[in-house]
Amino acid sequence: MIVTGGNPDALAAPIGPFRHYTVVPDDHRLVYLSGQVGQDRDGVLAPGGCAGQTAQVFRNLELLLDELDATPAHIVKLFTIVAGEGSFREFAGVRTEVFGRWYPDGAYPAHSAFVAAELAAPELLVEIEAVVAVPR
Repeated sequence: MIVTGGNPDALAAPIGPFRHYTVVPDDHRLVYLSGQVGQDRDGVLAPGGCAGQTAQVFRNLELLLDELDATPAHIVKLFTIVAGEGSFREFAGVRTEVFGRWYPDGAYPAHSAFVAAELAAPELLVEIEAVVAVPR
């Protein structure tokens, strides 16, 4: 595990797969990843609604992590926006699958998520940005 953190007893347990706080090691720098949407490298929107777009977003994040010589263990914080009522369950289902691969030990990063009426374009259903602690 690269990033550490916790869930203090003074707070209720998280209601999802995240930690209340994460700590960046001293020998790392923070890199802020812009919000990723469900488009492939050619700008084609992934099929399959929110679930398909969410899977593409996580693939895009993996590509960015590779570019930085980082792994999901380097993610300090995720911030997710899901568009439209009823889409969050689809997002959460894909997140559960991906987090099972990324964090098999349950050492999740901090994560905030909310549902909005829409994103920058009406066809977009999910956007995720990340903060990554990259070794110096």
